[in-house]
Amino acid sequence: MPDTPEIFEPNDLLSRYNALKADNPMVRARDAAAQLGASEGELVAARCGAEVIRLKGPFKELIAALPELGRVMVLTRNETVVHERKGVFGNISLDGHVGVVLNETVDLRLFLKFWVHGFAVEETVRSGTRRSLQFFDRAGMAVHKVYLLEESDAVRFDGLIAAHRDADQSPGIAVKPYGEAKPGATASEVDLDAFRAGWAGLQDVHDFHGLLRKHRLDRLQALRLAEERFAAVLPVTALRSALEKAAAREVPIMVFAGNRGCIQIHSGPVSNIRPMENWENVLDPDFNLHVRSDRLMTAYAVRKPTVDGIVTALEFYDNDGVHVAQLFGVRKPGQPESPDWRRLVEDVEAERDEVPA
Repeated sequence: MPDTPEIFEPNDLLSRYNALKADNPMVRARDAAAQLGASEGELVAARCGAEVIRLKGPFKELIAALPELGRVMVLTRNETVVHERKGVFGNISLDGHVGVVLNETVDLRLFLKFWVHGFAVEETVRSGTRRSLQFFDRAGMAVHKVYLLEESDAVRFDGLIAAHRDADQSPGIAVKPYGEAKPGATASEVDLDAFRAGWAGLQDVHDFHGLLRKHRLDRLQALRLAEERFAAVLPVTALRSALEKAAAREVPIMVFAGNRGCIQIHSGPVSNIRPMENWENVLDPDFNLHVRSDRLMTAYAVRKPTVDGIVTALEFYDNDGVHVAQLFGVRKPGQPESPDWRRLVEDVEAERDEVPA
């Protein structure tokens, strides 16, 4: 896509959205925007002045105040995965363009330079009126949403909106799509021996990003070039298998999913695994996961050496080659990996019947 601003005429977009909703009252905003050829952020912004209030950025002060809302539902997604978690904000650290929320129930990594547009949204859904805070990047893609629950503090929510309301409440935003990602090094340009030695010598899982930068590789390139003992190809059915095994064996897991602006993490058990058509779902009281299995391209069992021993992950990539989700066993820094999680991954690997070339 060209790296130039695009502007949707908000009144026209809103008119077409209302016509679409008349035919399909339950259509989700993201799906409606796609059908109308717009981004979700543009569709939300077109409703400013009605059920949408534009918020004033930057959003650090607003984020820091989110514990005031009490228990909420947080949602982070990409094109393939939707990650929903109920809990309370707390232990928030905001430093420059990076933020961390390390509460037990709301666990987020924030990349704030991508939090460009923010809105307070009120909408009518099947269950009644739903209120939320919604944040979008410069291309109008949602980076994070915070939904009020029945037990949330609605009075504090109103106060946050009043404190962070933008003076400009005119409808619409100008979006600027992101350009194509720069290609990494080709296989022939990589010092394969040095790369593999670097992987074998990792001391911490976070050192992996430095290894990628050093060799100019993206994650998927790195997995394809790694030794099989560190990166083993799996069929995409590994996701369902891992979730079902974690539920049956009561193995607590960490589920990461996100986008360029936010990574959201669930840590704990999963129990209610419900595949439905093209979706793999976890439908637990405080944690919901929805993964479009028809968009998954490949999966890997990934092992990284650390000072605490090998740390094993299941990584999933969509048909655009984007890293969309990651599963770990629950563990604390300084602790070795759970043997139960390690056996679970080994059993998932043993089920391989077809390995993509």
